[in-house]
Amino acid sequence: MNWKIIFQLSVFGLIMAFGTISLIPEQFEFIFWLVIFAFCAFVIARTNRRKFFLHGFSVSMVNSIWLTVIHVLFYKTYADHHPQVVKAVGTLPLAMHPRLLMVLMAPIYGCIFGLILGLFSFIASKIVSSKIAR
Repeated sequence: MNWKIIFQLSVFGLIMAFGTISLIPEQFEFIFWLVIFAFCAFVIARTNRRKFFLHGFSVSMVNSIWLTVIHVLFYKTYADHHPQVVKAVGTLPLAMHPRLLMVLMAPIYGCIFGLILGLFSFIASKIVSSKIAR
């Protein structure tokens, strides 16, 4: 595993964590994530010889840590700018403890998006030639 590249690519998750607090509207957030996932998949395919899926999955798991920590720390601002998320959370168990709910849901979201980025990375490995001789 190339932990250096995993950590470096996860910095996009840290940037998005701060960006989604108040700068990026929730209806456009998925566009930013698609661009980030495509770029990460390309970099993973170019810089690794194998385990493309696992590298992509790992990047998303680290991203989920960044996102959860930042959103929990700045929950009030995040909630003010994401009323639809707050409304959806209001129907779930633990609605009275939204920060705890975020922490509990983070691994699930990390896995779901990890599967997506892992798949992107695997597909990119079939399209893009690696800088490293295979």
